[in-house]
Amino acid sequence: MAAMKPRTGDGPLEAVKEGRVIVVRVPLEGGGRLVVSVNDEEAAALHKALSGVVVTA
Repeated sequence: MAAMKPRTGDGPLEAVKEGRVIVVRVPLEGGGRLVVSVNDEEAAALHKALSGVVVTA
């Protein structure tokens, strides 16, 4: 049985190219990380969707 360890941090938001997909890791409120793999077309669509709602100063 694996030992239970307290979460001290789940790391930063990151996106890395792994072969033919882009793996995006998003830390979640309350602990854990959302890990999503997308291809180039899906990443472009995500970028377009987010750029429509993100306000830059």
